Amino acid sequence: MFAKTVKNAAVLLCCAALVAGQDPVTPVPPVRVFRLPPRIGVFAEAQLSLQQAMAMALASNNDIDASKIDREVADYTLIGARGLFDPTASASSGWQQNLQPIATTLGGTASGAVLTKTWQTDPMVTGLLPWFGGSYRVDLNSQRTFTDNTFVTLNPQYPSALNFQYIQPLWRGFRYDSNRRTLDVAKKNRTLTNAQFRQRVMQVVQQTELAYWELVFAYNNMQVQLEAVDIARQQDESNRRQEVQGLLAPIDVVAAQTQLANFELGAYTAQTALTRAENSLKTLILADRSSPMWASAIIPTTQPNLTPRVTPLADAVGEALKNRPEVAVVRINGEINESDTNFFREQTKPQVDVVASYTRAGLAGFQLPQASNPFTSGFVPLVTRLNELSASAGLPPVEFSGFGGTTSISPVLIGSYGQSLNNLWAGNFPTTQVQLRISMPIRNRTAEANLGRSLAEAKRIQNQRDLVEQAIEADVRNSMQQVQSSQLRLDAARLQRLSAEEQYNSEQRQFRAGTSTLFLVQQRQSAMITSRSQERRAESDLGQSIAAFELATGSILSEHSINLQ
Repeated sequence: MFAKTVKNAAVLLCCAALVAGQDPVTPVPPVRVFRLPPRIGVFAEAQLSLQQAMAMALASNNDIDASKIDREVADYTLIGARGLFDPTASASSGWQQNLQPIATTLGGTASGAVLTKTWQTDPMVTGLLPWFGGSYRVDLNSQRTFTDNTFVTLNPQYPSALNFQYIQPLWRGFRYDSNRRTLDVAKKNRTLTNAQFRQRVMQVVQQTELAYWELVFAYNNMQVQLEAVDIARQQDESNRRQEVQGLLAPIDVVAAQTQLANFELGAYTAQTALTRAENSLKTLILADRSSPMWASAIIPTTQPNLTPRVTPLADAVGEALKNRPEVAVVRINGEINESDTNFFREQTKPQVDVVASYTRAGLAGFQLPQASNPFTSGFVPLVTRLNELSASAGLPPVEFSGFGGTTSISPVLIGSYGQSLNNLWAGNFPTTQVQLRISMPIRNRTAEANLGRSLAEAKRIQNQRDLVEQAIEADVRNSMQQVQSSQLRLDAARLQRLSAEEQYNSEQRQFRAGTSTLFLVQQRQSAMITSRSQERRAESDLGQSIAAFELATGSILSEHSINLQ
């Protein structure tokens, strides 16, 4: 219907021209329709600032999650190292029956065997001290013993003993030992993991910032290319009208169409680049492929900082050496190696230990009624007869308890297990012992080799430190130069764009006045579009250069107010 209406209008126009005595006006053919298709899988829009993108990257990045797990593992390793000094409670309990053959009457039995039954319980607490390499042991030994030995006057018996023992190294292990080394290394590894986590966060933040500025450029360049298509369409329409009016040759229309097609190619390419840049940023900030934001076009709302801070080179290098995690990693590795060196140096010394022990013993039991002494029971009739003769002579009787047939027992030993514990706590039967133990290996080449290897490793770590500091120096210098060059490039690109726009406008005026050609107009047109795209590229490059400088100086987290605590 619309085409029929246009055709009828053209016929009426020709008739009117013939009536007026003029040549009929040929209608201007329409410009080819340009349509930019919607991007694949994008159905909505979501505005996103740079800070929001960084927050999402830190919350969802898989590498960050892996680094967090490493920190958690290091925390548990440190807890385990501290657990080396936790006391250990243990206990043993048992029963034993022993039938011992006896080949003499002095063995306490006439049957040829002595039966002994023992019930024993021994709870104890052992542990290591975090100071000076000492170790301790406390145990309470309790027994109930029954025997048919005729020499025993307490049956059953309840012997008990409270034992304290402390071992203190005086040479090897006094200053440093394996347990303190394990704890120190665990602490340093935790610090090392924190430094590595911080380094990974800084890298993710920089990658996110670079991807964000790349997306900003992709959108800006897309806008430039669409503006180029619009300018080319206007030129094409103008050329078509002038061709109809006989002012331009048909080849000029072809040239305008070619220019339009070139700019359309640029728009399609820019759309592809936009999709790639957007997907790169989504990969960094989204947790997985099921996130709803995959179906949204990310619209960046933060523009690049075009006025970077000015920092003297010496201050920037000093800041980098202070903040860069790589320096901390090398330093911590050196501290771990120093712990190894101290330990291996201790292992080259002789082992000299003082062993101090203190024991309180307790004993109680039930006295056997009329217990007879096998050694003195044969003298009972003789003592009795001697006392009878002494009585007839008016002499006092002989008091000889040792041959009285029964054995006298101290009252403190009469009783059950409770009485045995009373004797133990009272400290009536203490034993104190101090020993000096010396162990001196001959040559000890293993310890000396370990020490030598650790000292060689210290030299290698020093070389690494020098290389890292040198690399940081170069990195800071390169990034500062990159910022300076990017800023100058932006100034030049802005001037180039202004000049190109002025040249294009001037060429257009000359072309309309008939003093220029379409070829020159299209050249100026292409140069103007290129300069606009280059200015946008320079803006994003400056933002990326600033991000590289922040990473080089180790200030990228503080610059964006990111706290890892």
